[in-house]
Amino acid sequence: MSDDERGSERDAGAGGPADADADAGVPTVRVRGIYTTALTRLFEDEGLSVVQASPPIRDRFDDEFSLTPADASVSTTDDRQGVGITGDAQAVATAVAEARGVGRDAMAWRDPTPRGAVYAGEVTETLGSGAVVELADGIERETAPALPPVAGTDREGFLPYSKTAAHVETGDRLRVQVKEAAPPWGNGRPVLDTTVRVQGALASLARGSSPDSNGPELADLLPVDPPEGWGIDWGPAADDAGLDALGDALDALRERALALDDAFADAPAPDDAAPHCYWPGESTVWVWFGRESRFGLDERRRAVTATMGGHHRTKAATESASAAVDFVEAVCPDASGGETDFPFDAVTRQFGPTEGDRVRIDHGKPDGRLFSLGTGEVTRRDSDGTVVVERAMSGRGTYDALGVDQQAGDVAVTKLTEGKWWYPTVYRGEDGEKRGTYVNVCTPVEVFPSAVRYVDLHVDVVKHADGRVERVDDDELDAAVEAGHVPEELAEKARSVASAVENAL
Repeated sequence: MSDDERGSERDAGAGGPADADADAGVPTVRVRGIYTTALTRLFEDEGLSVVQASPPIRDRFDDEFSLTPADASVSTTDDRQGVGITGDAQAVATAVAEARGVGRDAMAWRDPTPRGAVYAGEVTETLGSGAVVELADGIERETAPALPPVAGTDREGFLPYSKTAAHVETGDRLRVQVKEAAPPWGNGRPVLDTTVRVQGALASLARGSSPDSNGPELADLLPVDPPEGWGIDWGPAADDAGLDALGDALDALRERALALDDAFADAPAPDDAAPHCYWPGESTVWVWFGRESRFGLDERRRAVTATMGGHHRTKAATESASAAVDFVEAVCPDASGGETDFPFDAVTRQFGPTEGDRVRIDHGKPDGRLFSLGTGEVTRRDSDGTVVVERAMSGRGTYDALGVDQQAGDVAVTKLTEGKWWYPTVYRGEDGEKRGTYVNVCTPVEVFPSAVRYVDLHVDVVKHADGRVERVDDDELDAAVEAGHVPEELAEKARSVASAVENAL
């Protein structure tokens, strides 16, 4: 990845005081990951103040960026699909609103187990490297605009054995804190720790640690001391910050640490309370970028520096694809293009998938979850962006909406075209007889090397074996709009696509 993308995505703590802009009501934001340049341009254009910028970003923007603590931090998820935004609730809400505006297929969900939240949890399972801990729903916090929480997921975390001094067994109850939150569309659980910390980008305070883990000299220079029983751990960014900024950061951390002490003072012990939330942590929101959103981010980035067609779409594929984009733009600074210039054929020939490869069909849901519809073989790849994936069916269950039982030997042939808002799957029996066609309406399809990805928009169209066409699940789309999972503009697009498919069939 490029220099502006390097550095920890987990150390971007927030919650400290902002600079003069924040005093005037302007939220401050720290940004890291493959979307950094685009989001920095977006946030600066929309009146947010970007702070703690990396050296390449400072050079690219030819601007002065404050090193003061950020109200919110924005970090690319490990799978490059989107970003996590964490920090002060109002600053997070402002950043989320701007990030969602880059395209209709940008979707956002509030994390019910946010970073920094402290729980009385119960161990439900022990694994080779750690324990699964049951958690309570987080304490509700106000956000503007209001966002729905991720739905239908267990409130669980993973406690590595290295993060607890005591031996743990199933049934144990203990106090834990969310160290690393996890995006809802991934397979991971939030990572827990038994040491309670108040995190910031310049420093953090650890409950039960020595006063200053980096030596007493720096602490002696500051007018603020950590609370009794809390130790300071200075972050790498502290080396470049002035004493005023360090003092402000420590002062904000101290206030939060004292608030935690107060919360624990009258709280029941874990044995009496689990599962229970002691402390709500930092507001944490996950933003999923779809294909249309990535091209919207390209436009923002192109206003700053050379940006090839499909820059973020290609970078989201793999680490090697991301590095290739950096190389192309470094040696060909005139490589800027638009959406129609996305080199699908070249990208898939180099990174996949190609004929004979196996890919998953990753079926995202509007409530933030993601399911795999199974893995199949690519039987055809066209330069126009189409791949055909063939899957052997289990022979168990029923095909949704078609009302036809699966049978041994059934095959599903799915035709997926990059950028389309729908795709068809034809189900055939072992004898080749068509058992029905299911057309899924979704956000624009993205064909990545190991998976095809989109978000299902509920409403679908089916064609039965006898030729009868039926549109289904409009009620589920309406419910998703009412729940806040699907914006009305996106829902209208889904209904329009469904109508067009229904008429075409």
